[in-house]
Amino acid sequence: MPKYLRDKIANHYLYFTSQCIVEAMHVHASDKKLTEKDSAKFFVRADGSSVMQKRGDLTDKEITTIQKFIQANYIDMYKTWKDFGGGDYFNK
Repeated sequence: MPKYLRDKIANHYLYFTSQCIVEAMHVHASDKKLTEKDSAKFFVRADGSSVMQKRGDLTDKEITTIQKFIQANYIDMYKTWKDFGGGDYFNK
């Protein structure tokens, strides 16, 4: 399960699965199991902004923290995504 980084952000791991790479770039967030079930899901645009498709168990504060993190780090995250064969940004 590829993680975008080792540490948790807002007490959640940010990751994607090998099945995810057929979709536009996105980030799952989960504090427990690193699966798509019960995780939050954010699609990432080319400007670093994100669209939450699925809330999971995130609080409003955690959503804001994670979206700010994605905005500040999306280029490095995109490189990780592409290294695994992922597609392009959301709505490109």
